[in-house]
Amino acid sequence: MYVAVKGGERAIENAHAWLAEERRGDTDVAELSVAQIREQLSLAVNRVMAEGSLYDPDLAALAIKQARGDLIEAIFLIRAYRTTLPRFGASEPVDTGAMLCDRRISATFKDLPGGQVLGPTFDYTHRLLDFKLAADGDVAAAPARTAETGAVPHVTAFLNREGLIEEAPHDDTPPPDLTRQPLEMPADRALRLQALARADEGFTLGLAYSTQRGYARNHAFVGELRIGAVPVEMDIPELGFAVEIGEVTLTECETVNQFKGSKTEPPQFTRGYGLVFGQTERKAISMALVDRALRWEELGEDNVGAPAQDAEFVLYHADNIQATGFLEHIKLPHYVDFQSELELVRKLRREAGADQVQEAAE
Repeated sequence: MYVAVKGGERAIENAHAWLAEERRGDTDVAELSVAQIREQLSLAVNRVMAEGSLYDPDLAALAIKQARGDLIEAIFLIRAYRTTLPRFGASEPVDTGAMLCDRRISATFKDLPGGQVLGPTFDYTHRLLDFKLAADGDVAAAPARTAETGAVPHVTAFLNREGLIEEAPHDDTPPPDLTRQPLEMPADRALRLQALARADEGFTLGLAYSTQRGYARNHAFVGELRIGAVPVEMDIPELGFAVEIGEVTLTECETVNQFKGSKTEPPQFTRGYGLVFGQTERKAISMALVDRALRWEELGEDNVGAPAQDAEFVLYHADNIQATGFLEHIKLPHYVDFQSELELVRKLRREAGADQVQEAAE
């Protein structure tokens, strides 16, 4: 805690009290409940869970309330809380092929087994302010709907039949855990995907957009975007088999990208991949585009110097908590550092002034 000036600790306590008052706002207005945030600001809750690396809608909603809607601050709160939790095991890899899809679309194939499911999306809205919402009116019920039942095949399986797309790599080696071990370079794809999954959405979106504008060779199609619930299973040694311990909602995106081939690989399509907690499709698509851009070396492609191709640049700058900490620390007291630089500048100015006087005398 910074207490570099007299009364600093007291001032900080008062600042916290003022912050709590500002967070509450006008007491004549009903206070937001955690349940209201969880149910009505679900996309914000999903982002906090994804970038906070903790799937718990109630805690994410509480963090948003505490942070006054500052999602990066809420993510910071969730990550800090996550470090206090004990770890008693690891789940089995989730099977997204068994997902009960609320939304499933493809930009590459129109007719799919199981059909395209638009689901709840802003894609076809007119982006006009709905002033009916300001009147707190009831929302008309949507038509009856049913989630997809049974396994729905991934779209890329159709391309796999003809060998037109690279096989999904299979590696049983346990990946490093980025939440417990610091990021080290070079990073393999598993570690890069972990970092991208909890990377800042805006930063990832900007990098993805840059690849589409030509700052990387990354002409992509959304092979499939699917959103839905998947079961989470955990192997219980005493039982000798895995049991379902819950379910999580995920957004998965696979992009289909052009690939001209190399000396060892024939021309075919390649993949970019994104998987994120909750309904977070913009992040999942961005993640898939950046993932593909970062794969240039393993695919034998040229590095054109694009930011999205530089793994160190992407991964070390994508974490909004690390970036926030380093950026915001400069507003805290640096009195000693500044005084030393101030004295140096004064000295240089005095010396420069003396030199000018001497030149004028000569």
